[in-house]
Amino acid sequence: MANTSARMLRLLSLLQTHRYWPGSELAGRLDVSPRTLRRDVDRLRELGYPVDASRGVAGGYQLQAGAAMPPLLLDDDEAVAIAVGLRTSAVAGFEETSVRALAKVIQLLPPRLRRRIDALRAVTAPGVLGGGPTLDAAALTTLAMACRGEERLRFHYSPREGSSSSRYVEPHHLVPIGRRWYLVAWDLERGDWRSFRVDRLAGPELTGARFRPRDLPGGDPAAWLRARMSRIPARYDVSVVLETPAASLRALIGQYGTVDELGEATCRMHMNTDDLGWPVMVLGVMGVPFTIESPDELRDSVRATAETLLRGATAAP
Repeated sequence: MANTSARMLRLLSLLQTHRYWPGSELAGRLDVSPRTLRRDVDRLRELGYPVDASRGVAGGYQLQAGAAMPPLLLDDDEAVAIAVGLRTSAVAGFEETSVRALAKVIQLLPPRLRRRIDALRAVTAPGVLGGGPTLDAAALTTLAMACRGEERLRFHYSPREGSSSSRYVEPHHLVPIGRRWYLVAWDLERGDWRSFRVDRLAGPELTGARFRPRDLPGGDPAAWLRARMSRIPARYDVSVVLETPAASLRALIGQYGTVDELGEATCRMHMNTDDLGWPVMVLGVMGVPFTIESPDELRDSVRATAETLLRGATAAP
């Protein structure tokens, strides 16, 4: 029975890795006869896994979506990736669902993986929801382990401008802000607090050197990072007056700008940005009269976008 159970788990793992498996190849991977493979597939179906089979010389097996959610088999990095995704979704208004799902994942993890997940949970400061650049789960876990273990870290970093350089830091916290993740750390060579975009960071290595954590100014990693980002010079200083209540505009732009109330139904929007696509989108979504105060480039961008949309709307089908 133990051998049969182990073989079925192996079969399930293989079915989850490919959309379609030829029967002969799948039987060869499991080192069983086609007849034994058919019996194992039938057992999986009894457990709720919808496995489709096609007959003939080129016949094979395929795992389909079912009416209910059966158990999944995950490798180490997949489990870490799920924990990161659940942690991020908890910021976005799915707190109760995410916590329940995360608890179920962690309950079944072996101690070595649970330590990795605990590290991610302990040193991640909530920011806001967003997708973003694809991150290496192993690299993100290394950063989390360094933060939790109070261990100095080395990595290569490529800033927005300038060449890549080697950094030696005392990591403090991981913070998701907007659509990206950031590492907040004390830079030992520069003698100051720094933030690093995780997608621009490569080859993080634990050094084994422990440190006593320093006090981050203000104590809140997410608030510190937002304040620091607001001081970074941007290409465009956007100012627009809109004929709408300030509250409705604040609900849309969130942390990406500031809104000054000018009257009951009038407000001014300020943004510092390198990309005018975002303020153009805001003006389009709001759908209210507005007056652009600055920059001139925003006027040009709004006109160009309006002309493109108008051409698309009037084009013959």
